[in-house]
Amino acid sequence: MDHIEQMAAFKELLRKTNRDGIENLLAYLEMETDFFTAPASSKYHEAYEGGLLEHSLNVYQHLKTIMCKYYKMFPVSPDTAYIVSLLHDVCKANFYSLEMRNKKIDGVWQQVPFYAVSDRFPAGHGEKSVMIVQRYIPLTDEEIMAINWHMGFSDIRTHEIYGMQALSNACSQYPLVVLLHMADLAATYLNGKKE
Repeated sequence: MDHIEQMAAFKELLRKTNRDGIENLLAYLEMETDFFTAPASSKYHEAYEGGLLEHSLNVYQHLKTIMCKYYKMFPVSPDTAYIVSLLHDVCKANFYSLEMRNKKIDGVWQQVPFYAVSDRFPAGHGEKSVMIVQRYIPLTDEEIMAINWHMGFSDIRTHEIYGMQALSNACSQYPLVVLLHMADLAATYLNGKKE
């Protein structure tokens, strides 16, 4: 899929939800952010223009596959799957800036572009995505928990006891937290290209 097709697929899936405010959210992402052109990371997975969109679609594909396996035990509505997978990393919109640095290439110093963190709304990661999405569409508790905790135990909040307990409780009460985390890991490490 090329970039235009990826944008169309992303919008089509979210429009299927018929969620109140979805058109406003899509307009915000397209006109007020760099969501569709942003990288997914500064130097790890999909660290290139359009990487965030590509990563989000990959997470959706992996979540769909995982849900087929676990649906009878943990049913998840298609609308919820679209929302949590496609919007889990909205926090990365307007987060990176393209800058230049010196790099030695074949013994010669040259200016090369790189992505630097330039966080304009420093409100965390998963919790920031929840805040941004809820400005436009209502989320269920299950969706809030899945997006909020999609980083699993690599979330910095889990590096102390309360955070570990909170994540553990979220996983127990809302299995979608685990399923989305698995899908995000698969998209990051199985699909995620560095460049």
